Amino acid sequence: MTQTHTSHYERTDGRAIELTYAEPENVVRGGLVVLHEVGGITDGVRLLISSLAAEGWLAAAPHIEDTPTPDSVLAATDIALAWLVERGVQADLLGVVGFDLGGTAALLVAANRKLGAAVSVGGHRVAEKPGLVDIARELVSPWLGLYGDAGDELGAAEVEKLREAAAEARVATNVVRYPGANHRFDADPKAAVEAWQRTLSWFDAHLR
Repeated sequence: MTQTHTSHYERTDGRAIELTYAEPENVVRGGLVVLHEVGGITDGVRLLISSLAAEGWLAAAPHIEDTPTPDSVLAATDIALAWLVERGVQADLLGVVGFDLGGTAALLVAANRKLGAAVSVGGHRVAEKPGLVDIARELVSPWLGLYGDAGDELGAAEVEKLREAAAEARVATNVVRYPGANHRFDADPKAAVEAWQRTLSWFDAHLR
């Protein structure tokens, strides 16, 4: 398994963040910002970073506070994107992926930053306005949403509304609902494997 590392990264303008990252052993295909779940950089996050690096992606997860605001998510993502660019990743080969709370964060980024591709795996409702449906209408990056409907987060009806809203955006979008799976896909191995393959295929298609 590709090893992960954690380092402090500071920009010349004084902006700084902790990053956990993994580098491909061979050719770097592009760079991905990984937006983590509640609880910070867990073993699951490190596994995801390592797995993406094994597929050729330079993957970096900014350490984000437990109760992030939209502004703090975007700021952390911007710094992580700058880190990837400094390491030679071209702008059109940059993407973002998030799961659980990070899935909602990835949708937010995809509506506010023009990247090559974005993927949300699960996600939480947004209590305040704008909600997820409103955010999805504003997408400016190609976006894939992968959702189970058996948890306390997004139900089947909400996922379908999200699909309809995303279809109104002027970029490529796709929303896939896995009936009976929870938002973490940990109780449905078949759905988890398919979601992983869809994630890789989305980046393969849009970051090249």
